[in-house]
Amino acid sequence: MDKLTILGLLIGLAGVLTGQVLEGGSLGFLFQGTAFLIVFGGTLGAVMVQSSSKVFMTAVRMGSWVVVTPKSAGPDLIEQLTSWSTIARKEGILALEARIPDIADPFLRRGVQLLVDGHSAEKIREVMELDIYSWEQLRWQAARVWESAAGYSPTIGIIGAVLGLMQVMQNLSEPSKLGNGIAVAFVATIYGVAFANLLFLPVANKLKIIIKQQTHMRDMVVDGLGAIANGDNPRFIQLKLESYLD
Repeated sequence: MDKLTILGLLIGLAGVLTGQVLEGGSLGFLFQGTAFLIVFGGTLGAVMVQSSSKVFMTAVRMGSWVVVTPKSAGPDLIEQLTSWSTIARKEGILALEARIPDIADPFLRRGVQLLVDGHSAEKIREVMELDIYSWEQLRWQAARVWESAAGYSPTIGIIGAVLGLMQVMQNLSEPSKLGNGIAVAFVATIYGVAFANLLFLPVANKLKIIIKQQTHMRDMVVDGLGAIANGDNPRFIQLKLESYLD
């Protein structure tokens, strides 16, 4: 679990709520169901319109990465690739075929299969880099869904503000009904800006960082498999791959 993300969200919310209290305002004023429905529902609808179902669902699933970040398997991958290189040198590359059913990662399993099939390092790199590109493009598009939400949210908040003011104008003769319209108008604007800058944009940027890290690890796998195909020394392969780690 990414404790820094949770801490950041708590500090951001605490800053806004504490500021409201220090200014003498009521916390209850900030909780408006109508304003939330307008801003969140409008933003959700907008990003659904612009996205394909595959990209949208990928974006939803990736949202959990912000709190539960995928573990970096760098050291384990290096150990595994080094052990495979040792086996390939002693027993031949075909000896790795027995390991393929035990490989859980489809990307890694595909690479080992290409290796066992006797393809050169250049061919392995060609196929796997295309795989990396496809994987990366889908997830970049998914991250941009969150980024787009940050762009739509403030505008939808303004729509909520206008709707609230319209309600005020319609009830000028009934002062008792003015308060709700004014509350929706102001709180919708706050929600729009707050969602964009405290949630959607930070999530998008964090997802981009994670995608880069995951791509970096995949590049490392390609280099490792290519080195095995070339018959490089296992110790050399280990030292080379360790350069990918922080």
